[in-house]
Amino acid sequence: MTKKKVEKIKKGVVVSNKMEKTLVVAVDSFKTHPKYLKKYKSTKKYKVHTTNSGNYEIGDVVKFVSVRPISKNKKFAVLNEDKK
Repeated sequence: MTKKKVEKIKKGVVVSNKMEKTLVVAVDSFKTHPKYLKKYKSTKKYKVHTTNSGNYEIGDVVKFVSVRPISKNKKFAVLNEDKK
């Protein structure tokens, strides 16, 4: 029996669309400090592969999923090619 890999879908805001076939997407998350238990906002940027980065504007919300490595820093691809 083979185990299925569960793909985690991430959702973020487009920060940059200046590269060809690549978007930079920022994902915000809230973390809790281990000692003081204060919640703080953490932002992580991902380079996401797309067929045409011209379809997306800065501020668009996109969903993306993990795929095989495409380049050194690009390990994610846009899940839906629809502009939101």
